[in-house]
Parts: sequence; C-alpha cells; structure tokens
Amino acid sequence: MQVTRSQISLFLCLLSCASSLGTRYTPDWASLDARPLPEWYDEVKFGIFVHWGVFSVPAFGSEWFWWYWKGAQSPSYIQFMTKNYPPGFSYTDFAPEFHAQFFDPDEWADIFEASGAKYVVLTNKHHEGFTNWGSPYSWNWNSVDNGPHRDLVGDLGAAIRKRSLHYGLYNSLYEWFNPIYLSDKQSGFKTQDYVVKKAMPELHELVNRYKPDLIWSDGDWEAPDTYWNSTGFLAWLYNDSPVKDVVVTNDRWGLGCYCKHGGYYNCADKFTPGELPNHKWEKCQSVDTISWGYRRNMKLSELMDLPSIIKDMVYVVALGGNYLLNVGPTSDGMIAPLFEERLRGIGAWLKVNGEAIYATKPWRVQAENATVPVWYTSKSSTVYAIFTSNPMQNSFKLLTPKTSYNTVVNISIHHYLEEKKKSYFFW
Repeated sequence: MQVTRSQISLFLCLLSCASSLGTRYTPDWASLDARPLPEWYDEVKFGIFVHWGVFSVPAFGSEWFWWYWKGAQSPSYIQFMTKNYPPGFSYTDFAPEFHAQFFDPDEWADIFEASGAKYVVLTNKHHEGFTNWGSPYSWNWNSVDNGPHRDLVGDLGAAIRKRSLHYGLYNSLYEWFNPIYLSDKQSGFKTQDYVVKKAMPELHELVNRYKPDLIWSDGDWEAPDTYWNSTGFLAWLYNDSPVKDVVVTNDRWGLGCYCKHGGYYNCADKFTPGELPNHKWEKCQSVDTISWGYRRNMKLSELMDLPSIIKDMVYVVALGGNYLLNVGPTSDGMIAPLFEERLRGIGAWLKVNGEAIYATKPWRVQAENATVPVWYTSKSSTVYAIFTSNPMQNSFKLLTPKTSYNTVVNISIHHYLEEKKKSYFFW
C-alpha cells in the first residue's frame, strides 16, 4: 500500500493531538506549572471583576468591613456601628438586608458586554464566608437560604454565557471567623479540618455545578499550599473536572505561591510591573480606588476617570497582561451609574481601537518616549502604536518602527471630550 505525504502528516497530527489530550498532571508544582494556558485567556485581554456580598449592605469603608470592625477593631468602623445600629447588632444581621431586589442579571450582562469585556469574574465567596449560591457547606450563610433567596452565581452565569462571554468565579480559601478554620490556625495548620470539611468540598461542588472558565483564588496567604491541598485540587481540575480543557487559574494557592505557581500571575493586587514579565499576568484594578466592594461614602475624587482607566489598560496589554476592572454593585443589585458610565466609555473606545488590544502580543519594544509617549502592541506582521495623550502638533516621529517602501500606515483617531479636554489616539 502506498502512503501519501498528506496521510503521514495527518497521522502525525493525530498522534500529536492524542498526546496532548492524554496529558495527565500530577499534584506537584513542576507538573502543574507546565500546563499550557488555554489560548482564550490571552486573547480576551479585558474583563470585569464584581465584588458583591453581605459587605455591600453596610457599604462603608471596604469589603473588609467585618474584619476591620471585629478583627482589627478599627475606631472608625466601631464608631460607624455605634452611630447607626443598635447594641448587640452582629455582622450576620446584615445578611437579611442583602435583598438584591433590583438585580437583573441580563441588565448587568448587557453593561458588561457594552464595556468590551470578554470575561466576567464574580465573587462566589469573599473572606466573610457568605456564598452567592446555595452551598451545602455553608448552611444558612448563603444567598439561597438568606438575603436574596436566589442563586446569584447561577443567574449571572446564565446571562453572561448567553452573550458568549467567559464566566469566572472568585473564591476565598480562608474565612475570617470560621471556627473550624480558626481551630486549624491555632494548631499552626497542623490540622486540616477546615480544608477537608469545608474549603475543598465546596470548591469541587462549585466547579461541578457552574463549570467556570476561570477560578480566581484568594485568601490563601496565612497557610502554605500543603495545608490547602492546592496541588491536589489543581490536578483534579486539570485532569478530571468538567472544565479541564478550558479552565484558567491564577497564582493564589498558598503562602509563597503568588508570582511563582499557578496558571497566570496576579502577584499583588493592582500589580504593575516595570518591564515585560516572562509569564502571563493580570492586573486587577478597581474603579473605586479605595475599595473593591460598593461604598456609600465614596467620593468622585476617589474614582478612576475614563482616561486613567484606558491609559492603565493600554499599559497592561502592551506588557502582555490582561486587565480585570472591578465594580462593586449595591446590596439591592444595582451597578452605580458612575460605574456604568465608565464601563460604557471603555466599550466606546474599544469599538474604535479594539484591534490594537484583543488577541495582540507584546512587540519587541513595548513603549517609547519620542515626540509623545507611545505604547506598542502587535498582531502577526502588524504593529500598533497607541497614544494616550494629545500630541498637540500636526506631525511627530516614531523612533522605533523601521519602515520600508512596502510599509502601510493606517490612522484611526478617537477623541474624548472629558473635563480635562484630553484626546485619545490610536495609530
């Protein structure tokens, strides 16, 4: 029988595909860190972070309200409670006031889609331990048994996926005042009762039920990854879970893990590297510069304006990162108009300039300060030069790109008439 070259190529391709699909990861960092990052994550570039929970009810200070009130015993938080709530009022008493009565997941999804974001990450559970779904491991401290009496994670996920956006879930490993966790902590993390009875069963249930495209882990820093059994969970996630081929994870899986192990790197909150990192990374940023959760006492001067957000996003993408921008909804389920305005403004900019953002790669030079500051991105043989300030002149020079007779230059201009009269250009 004669075998053609095309048949040999097909055979080699099938062998390669079978080998890739058959990869099994062992529960150690050397194996897990070798897993290729699913391609969709690097292509999407821009996502929305949503911090929502019982902390949205007091809506004072930050989403760390419970800790600052009862853990750190901050005078400003104690004074807030003394002035506004009766003696004996506990943090759990806020949960029934978490009504979410105006929560319309389709409306949220429309806003997120209009922002140009390609993925959304919702807090399934913050450090307070309250789950935004009916977790069987969080009896009466979840959004189905208490407060909204609905599955917030499931409802938003359905709306997000109808718009072909990727859906991710934030999950805090630790819980500030969970007595089982505190007992493990007291033992110097020599016992793992909290991990065995609460953290890991709940995380497995979350993945099996909602099939998230991304898991944004947090609350890991008090204990090593061996306490959390992080490598065991990730091996299951990458090998046998229903999302094993598409799921993306971050780097917060135990003390000393961040910026070292996991899928992509978050490193610290609002991580801003000074040069091109050698690993895929993400900057999480919040429109409210003081808090991730909604604050009733926030001031306009404490919010990022639209030009600042766009400049930050361009910087991140030029250095090979993803930009995850946070908004904190109100306890009744509304996204504040100022937050919505920022998101829709980003979407308007991306409609014009998205070609220079989505699915791009860092160029050989990421930035230059020539006539005006310029950031570069690339895609195949195309190089994009992005200006985030008005050149204020008719001609200027780019020093880094080397042109030839066949070079084609296209110009796209998008003006923003903000209070500061700034303009934004994409070239």
